[in-house]
Formats: sequence, structure tokens, C-alpha cells
Amino acid sequence: MRPLLTLSLRYFACVFAAGFALGTIRVLFLLEALGERRAELLETPFMLAVIVWSAHHLVAPRARQLSALQAWLLGTLALAWLLTVEFGVVLGLRGLSLEEYYAERDPIAGSVYLASLFLYLAMPYIIRKVALRHDQ
Repeated sequence: MRPLLTLSLRYFACVFAAGFALGTIRVLFLLEALGERRAELLETPFMLAVIVWSAHHLVAPRARQLSALQAWLLGTLALAWLLTVEFGVVLGLRGLSLEEYYAERDPIAGSVYLASLFLYLAMPYIIRKVALRHDQ
């Protein structure tokens, strides 16, 4: 279980660090020029690339050691770390309640963000499956 916790923290750290950097760029340079929806939607492909890259580099070398359930658990733990930090720290820094956070989200960008969270959760499993298929 300990290696799985470590992997989930590494996956979370890679994606969160990239998200923090890209989010800073989005807020400081793109938000005013493009608006919230466009700025968030522009950021999404870069975040998806980071998700795939991070999961690939952490999971593919260990594909044979991880069961399908462990790959799902890895994604679930990483998502739990991400949501804990996002809701705990980010909302705290912005001074928002969870209800206010959801109320102010753009419906389209928010839906895309929700889909990207599911891909973040599922990517370790997807990468494991692809890596095992590639080995055959």
C-alpha cells in the first residue's frame, strides 16, 4: 500500500505543480484578455497533456506490478489529494465557500473541468492497460 500512496502523491504533485503554474499564467495574463471561459478552455489541453505524461511516466514502467484495481486506486487517491488541496487551500485563499465556488463556475468550462478530473482519475488505469497491451 505504501508504494501506491507514494505513486499517488507523485502523480498529484506533477499535475498540481503544472496546474498551479498554468493557473497563474491564466489568471495573470489570459483572464482579462480572453475572459474566464476561453482562458480555462485554453488551459485544458495543456493540463490533459500533463495528466497523460505524468501517468505515463509513473505507471507504464510499473504496469506489470500494478493490478487494474491498484491503478484505479492510484487515480482515486491522486484525485483525493487534488480535491483536498483545491477545496482546502485554494478556496481558503480565495475566501470562497464550496457553494460559492460552484455558483461562480462557468457552466461550459466547469463541465470540461469535471471531465478532465475524470480523465485524471482514470489515466493510471488507461496507461496501465495500454502499456500491458503494448508489451504483448
